[in-house]
Amino acid sequence: MSATPGEILLRGEVELLGRMPWSSNATFLVESCLGDESLQAVYKPRQGERPLWDFPSGLCQREVAAYELSAALGWDLVPLTVLRADGPMGEGSMQRFVDADFEQHYFTLLEEQRYHDAFRRLCVFDLLANNTDRKSGHVLVDADDHIWAIDNGLAFHHEFKLRTVIWDFAGEPIPEELVDDVANLLEQGLPAPLVATLDAFERDALTMRARAVVAEGTFPVDTTGRRYPWPLV
Repeated sequence: MSATPGEILLRGEVELLGRMPWSSNATFLVESCLGDESLQAVYKPRQGERPLWDFPSGLCQREVAAYELSAALGWDLVPLTVLRADGPMGEGSMQRFVDADFEQHYFTLLEEQRYHDAFRRLCVFDLLANNTDRKSGHVLVDADDHIWAIDNGLAFHHEFKLRTVIWDFAGEPIPEELVDDVANLLEQGLPAPLVATLDAFERDALTMRARAVVAEGTFPVDTTGRRYPWPLV
């Protein structure tokens, strides 16, 4: 029986292939091999995180939390991500590498109407996750025309810190099917793998944001003009 992608990332022998460019924290491209199967992944070790004054450590856990939230909603926005205790540089997140067109990003893809449903879904996802760093370059499209959201470590703070480039749907009603998915998550409760990655304050804040999405049913409007990451791309 062949191994699942999750098993390959969790149990495979890991080879460092190189450091990813333009990353403020230590980020590496690796290959994880288990038997005759292998996967490339992006590895972010905890010890390579740059300390932030307004954000707790453990960004690698939040990378995993973002995947678990995406999976719980059934939205398939975040590539498979696991927390690996025995990485080459210690504990860290490993996220399946997306072979994307890296010349494309949110601002260029926004011109194509066919991506707008995915972007609305991502906008709601970032509201729930309280993403403080949704840059345009953190939105990828692969060869199958699927939209992916990467670099989700600066998320899930218990204080509302949303910073994103996705304000194009501000004031619009959130599509009913997305609201229903969030309502279902509230009804079922946060799944155990997601709960394990967040502390009690972060879990409570996530639940409150989900309730607000269901109650309000509209995309928020930034009246301050300050809820943007920097740089934008």
